[in-house]
Amino acid sequence: AHHPQEDGRYVELRRKYEPNVARGFAVFFQIQALSVVILAVPFLLMSGNPHEGFSPIEITGAALWLISFFGEALADHQMKLFKRNPANRGKTCQSGLWRYSRHPNYFFEFCIWMSYYIMSLSSSGGLFTIYAPVFILYLLVKVTGIPPSEAQALRSRGDEFRAYQRRTSAFIPWFPKSGEA
Repeated sequence: AHHPQEDGRYVELRRKYEPNVARGFAVFFQIQALSVVILAVPFLLMSGNPHEGFSPIEITGAALWLISFFGEALADHQMKLFKRNPANRGKTCQSGLWRYSRHPNYFFEFCIWMSYYIMSLSSSGGLFTIYAPVFILYLLVKVTGIPPSEAQALRSRGDEFRAYQRRTSAFIPWFPKSGEA
């Protein structure tokens, strides 16, 4: 699908990388490529599992994956519907899963990575792959997920978003702070 305008986070990166935008994005995307290689290790271990059938730990991981996949899809769908409504332009989505977390899509993305870790536990060396969901959590919470998303939201929605921040969990879905629902 074609986006009518560039994502605000990329606009900000483009500004940050001045005067050599091409080099900045080249480094940015090469770092992403390296992270793909590093994050592929749990899948490599899973594919080398010599045991036939599925172990209870693999079934548990698959169940978490399924729940997380649908949770992330639901969060994305709710946001898409919210943005589609012209009356919501310049406003913050605060319904559905977005009432309980400012970033439910990121939360479920992390849970997907936890499911990969759980499934890899049935393979030799699987315990070592805990670095993958921990790395993803770090990226989502401290680097490429929440910080740029919230900075963009503060620039575009200001005080409304600040009020949403005060009452709504940043990451783990939880009930809004009382009296501010």
